[in-house]
Amino acid sequence: MYTKICAVIFLCLSLSSATYAAENSMRPGLWELSTSSDLLKLVPQLPPGQMDNLANMARQYGFELPQIENGAAISNTCITPEMAALNKLPDFYHAQSGCSAKNAVHTGSNYKVDYVCSGPGLKGSGTAEGSFTSPERFQGQTQFSGQVQGNPMNERADVSGRWISASCPAQVPAR
Repeated sequence: MYTKICAVIFLCLSLSSATYAAENSMRPGLWELSTSSDLLKLVPQLPPGQMDNLANMARQYGFELPQIENGAAISNTCITPEMAALNKLPDFYHAQSGCSAKNAVHTGSNYKVDYVCSGPGLKGSGTAEGSFTSPERFQGQTQFSGQVQGNPMNERADVSGRWISASCPAQVPAR
């Protein structure tokens, strides 16, 4: 089970951040991203020590496990002025996951992106869609069907983002 939970965290972070775009420029600075799913709600039920296993597995893919509270994975990222001018959120962990975005479409403040994942431990496809409600907020959903380390997975997650401040702490990188 913890393999699937780690995969959900990883997928949601990578899929939820791909090529969101909006007619109005998003605000540069520090953003908080939140991803919630039924599988993430199971994290408190993990036996002691398995969170360490999840964190180690995440590091193998090249990222740090985000804070998980009340069924949501919460992380911060920095949007540089250049990224904001291009209306592009960071790509997070696409290279590590073996996922690529296809058929990215946006109309006004709405977006939709299809994904195909063909990495050694992650195979399948999914979508991310939603909308910017302002230059400081977005909300949407991701869906993924496939296999995680040979185990079937069909997961849906809700994703949201909110601008926090104009400045980014040094420990929060732009990706």
